[in-house]
Amino acid sequence: MDDKKISPEPSLYEGRTSSFLAPVLIEKSEDISVPLTAENIKAFTMYASLLREWNEKMNLTNITDDEGIAMRHFIDSLTLVAHLEEEMKKKKTQNLSLLDVGTGAGFPGIPLKVAMPSLQVTLLDSLRKRVRFLEEVCKKLELSDISAVHIRAEDAGKSKIYREQFDIVTARAVAPLPVLSEYCIPFVKVGGIFLAMKGHSEEEVNDARKAIVQLGGTIEGFRQFSLPGTDVQRSIVTIRKIRQTPPRYPRKSGTAQKTPL
Repeated sequence: MDDKKISPEPSLYEGRTSSFLAPVLIEKSEDISVPLTAENIKAFTMYASLLREWNEKMNLTNITDDEGIAMRHFIDSLTLVAHLEEEMKKKKTQNLSLLDVGTGAGFPGIPLKVAMPSLQVTLLDSLRKRVRFLEEVCKKLELSDISAVHIRAEDAGKSKIYREQFDIVTARAVAPLPVLSEYCIPFVKVGGIFLAMKGHSEEEVNDARKAIVQLGGTIEGFRQFSLPGTDVQRSIVTIRKIRQTPPRYPRKSGTAQKTPL
């Protein structure tokens, strides 16, 4: 990632967004040690504009103000950067494959791609309308090595195209961790990681331990923090895939939610 630092310039954030987005991104990205370039800020500004525009036609987010988008979507997504950089060092390559399960409006997958262009990103969502939005964002931001796929996680997890094909799998607030683990761990290569983004989730982590082991994983890390300058509590659970997921997982659609492991 280019670590060139920038100072706020009005030309970077003029247009449909107000003047708050860029300064918040610049300041708070420094707080999480993910300095952004001028091109990064330009991309995030365009992303925010598209998010608001499409949100008028379909439900993508309840957060539409500049500071909210910057903090609750972009900065929140970028809190994974340190984990990805650590994984790149372990694997001695920057060209890691990442799958974002239940990506919704593209979080955290698209912000990570903007900040770390070498990532090979796949965005997975079960709603075709959202996938069209994601494709439009990727096109307008001129992102390469990124694709959006319309498919349910339970179905994709059984497919040879996706099963155990990714170095890193991410998911943000999709389901309780025992359920989310069944959705996501089958996609991870043996030796890869699943990064679950949650709120305050210590109890969820304890509830999910048995499921994680059954699915071939082990809890490698659990980080709790507040988004910089806010009282928003976040946590990131790092799960390492240590053996293949048994073929019976994931179970058919709806089963994991009805009868969690």
